[in-house]
Amino acid sequence: MGNYRNTRHHKGPRELVTGGEWIYGRNPVEEVLAAGRRTCSEVILPPASPDEDDQIRRIRDEAQSRRLVIRAMERDQLDRLTRFGHHQGCAIKTTGYPYVGFEEIVAGAAADENALVVVLDHLEDPQNVGSILRTACAIGATGVIIPEDRACGITPAAVRASAGGAEHLKVAHVVNLPRAMADLKDAGLWFTGLDWGADAKPYTKIDFKGRVGLVIGAEGAGISRLVRETCDFIGVLPMPGGFESLNAGVAAGVALYEILRQRA
Repeated sequence: MGNYRNTRHHKGPRELVTGGEWIYGRNPVEEVLAAGRRTCSEVILPPASPDEDDQIRRIRDEAQSRRLVIRAMERDQLDRLTRFGHHQGCAIKTTGYPYVGFEEIVAGAAADENALVVVLDHLEDPQNVGSILRTACAIGATGVIIPEDRACGITPAAVRASAGGAEHLKVAHVVNLPRAMADLKDAGLWFTGLDWGADAKPYTKIDFKGRVGLVIGAEGAGISRLVRETCDFIGVLPMPGGFESLNAGVAAGVALYEILRQRA
């Protein structure tokens, strides 16, 4: 990521982005450019200087090659533009997040005997969503599915929390999670939900080889009933310290790396 090997270069005049959104933070901005999946029109950068760091220079060079508007902005203006997000003096105006069709996730799962699909069951915190997307990208997940309602989408805050990893993932919106999971099971996936209960077993005792799906429940509420009933297994993370809950992003990261460990 960040090296622009797969970038779609736009040599003609820039396309104006009407509406759209501002992605902020140096890594997210660089990954938006590297992924090449969005139309961009304008970049906010610190004033050019001979000693600017390599990352800002790469972003500036790529923006110039695409004929994007490059301008500086006072910090308080950029704070307001990014709703006081951690922007590091850098932002890019883009079209909205490029969701894929659910059928593309299904096709990818059917074609890969080691497919891994992550299901986010009505998570609402963009920090958790971004953290999970960052880990899913790092381990090479096939795709992510999220519900259309009562859930956090791939917002600029989620992209920032993913350090730009969200730009390299296939993420699909679905209306009905259990139905989507059933379609993926038809493609050969076995689903494990992270939860607790009498039917749960230690997550390290679950076989994560082959085509698998991992379900992460909402903050506080956990996995919804119908989604839980659609899972093939329920995995629990041990908590000998007596604290009964882990942050959703942390729990997902632990389980995703167990999947990777088993496949190594």
